[in-house]
Formats: sequence, C-alpha cells, structure tokens
Amino acid sequence: MKYLIIFIVLASFGCIIYGFNLEDSQEATAHKFIGGGTVGLFLVAMPLFLIRESRGKKMNDYMLTEENIRRMQGKSTKNTENQRFPKDKKE
Repeated sequence: MKYLIIFIVLASFGCIIYGFNLEDSQEATAHKFIGGGTVGLFLVAMPLFLIRESRGKKMNDYMLTEENIRRMQGKSTKNTENQRFPKDKKE
C-alpha cells in the first residue's frame, strides 16, 4: 500500500510538471495532464494515505466531546522549581 501511494504521488507530480512543460499549441492537452495530476494527488493519493495512517486509531480521541473537554480542563499545570507566582514570593 505504501509503495502504491508513493507511485501515485510521483505519477501525479510527473503529470503536472509535464502539463506545464507542453508547448502553447497543445494547450488543451496540457490542461488535461495538469487536471489529471491534481485529481490523482487529491482524490486518490490523499484518501489512501489517510486511510492507511488512521488504521487502528480511535476517532473519539480526536473529537471534541464533553468527556474530552472535561479531561482537558481537569489537567493542572505543573510548575517547576524556578517558577514562582507573586503569592509564593518570600522576601
């Protein structure tokens, strides 16, 4: 799967570069290569990459739910020894 995604990305970039390098007399063909490369990159390679990378991960961990908000608010900040607040100053 990894190599398929890499191949699609490289082929898409190749199509886009080839489309930009075509002569002005072949403008319609150039637009087709640029469009095909863009479609390959964003509608084929990116979803395949996202599916591959998100396997086995819980989507609820990344969603903003009430439980996650409470968990985030419950965390207290840790102060190191060299940090002092005005009420802690001893002079």
